[in-house]
Amino acid sequence: MKKSDTFFIGLMLFSMFFGAGNLMFPPFLGMESGTSYWVAISGFIVTGVGLPLIVLVAVSLVNGGAQEIGNRVNPTFSTIFMVIVYLCIGPFLAIPRNATVAYEMGLKPFLGESAGNSAISLVIFTAVFFLLTFLVSLNPSKMSNYMGRFITPILLLAIVVLCVTGFMELDSSAHPPTVDYQSGAFFKGFIEGYATLDALASLAFGIVILTALQQKGVQDRKKLVAYTLKAGVIAGSALALVYIALGVIGVKMTSHGSFENGTEILTATANFLLGTSGNVLLGFIFTLACFTTVVGLTTACGQYFSKLIPKVTYRFVVTTVSLVGFMLSNLGLNQILKVSVPFLVTAYPITIVLVTLTFFHKFFHGSKKVYGSSILITGIVALIDGLKSFGFDLGVVQTLADTLPLASYGLGWVVPAIVGIFIGILIDKLFRKSTDEVKVQTS
Repeated sequence: MKKSDTFFIGLMLFSMFFGAGNLMFPPFLGMESGTSYWVAISGFIVTGVGLPLIVLVAVSLVNGGAQEIGNRVNPTFSTIFMVIVYLCIGPFLAIPRNATVAYEMGLKPFLGESAGNSAISLVIFTAVFFLLTFLVSLNPSKMSNYMGRFITPILLLAIVVLCVTGFMELDSSAHPPTVDYQSGAFFKGFIEGYATLDALASLAFGIVILTALQQKGVQDRKKLVAYTLKAGVIAGSALALVYIALGVIGVKMTSHGSFENGTEILTATANFLLGTSGNVLLGFIFTLACFTTVVGLTTACGQYFSKLIPKVTYRFVVTTVSLVGFMLSNLGLNQILKVSVPFLVTAYPITIVLVTLTFFHKFFHGSKKVYGSSILITGIVALIDGLKSFGFDLGVVQTLADTLPLASYGLGWVVPAIVGIFIGILIDKLFRKSTDEVKVQTS
């Protein structure tokens, strides 16, 4: 395979990752963290760039991808977990979120107050948005051409124009961090990286990248892993640079007002630097970023569900995902975002533990007991944290969970996960010992 093919697949992967959350969260982190910015953005990059790359490599290492990794716990668990992940990063959460943000940033500011708040405007925009998504997603073999060679370079150029202009024109010193970042800035950034959804998306995008590589003639497992890593490094490097640049913009904009979120920061930045043309540029960036992500997620859902249910065609899944995404995107952004944080708080720890165990699979002989005990204990703590995010009062259970090490940083699941691993190893050794004794007695 040509080096240029790997490069463009890497750019395609970047465009699939880079959606609404990737634009919104770094500027806000920059504004909130202030003088602690570099510590905070380091934590953000670990979960926003490093973790997705690790997940991609893990998926490429295992013949059968993410589904087979889940099977190491239990086939039923694997199917349920993967279906939930695909539905949430697909038509039930990430896809409508991106479509709605594309409308909020790409068209609504230019319609005026009455037209911009009209439900009809949103319906028309999302109808066109999902029609284009459907048409591009129908040909996954051409995605590296559409997105890697054309769309992504244009997107990156637009971001570079905005950021370079900001670096040249904005000149202000960093302010002290807000309360959330005064202590444990790294861990706060680490948790904020969850919101990009990219680690979960990697479970889905893995199959898209592997398919793209196989269509280029790469079939050997070692080569698939190597090319996946190279494409991931290209995508990850671009993501890290963009995150850092957008975060610096957030730090510099602190002196120019108070803002509620990252979109307000970027809107104010574009207005301040470029006036009306700045709004057009920002709307273009958001729309293009959201579109490429939705195409990637739609394609991933199509490939996964058409393989999971052989009687269902890829075209049917893409059609269904596009229609469901269209309908849910018209509920409004606030309704969509309400369920995002609790889901991420629950799903991310399970994903992190599952992928980590994949790299140490040989050291504990791939024991299902190790996978099962660690995922069970991690899942219980993660579920408690997720329910807390939903606003449920769990009483004594929540009080106990809050006393766990690192719980104040949102990482209360870490120690229980480690304990679960050692419990699994102990159970496995005892089971092997008893099995060997039975063999000796019967021989």
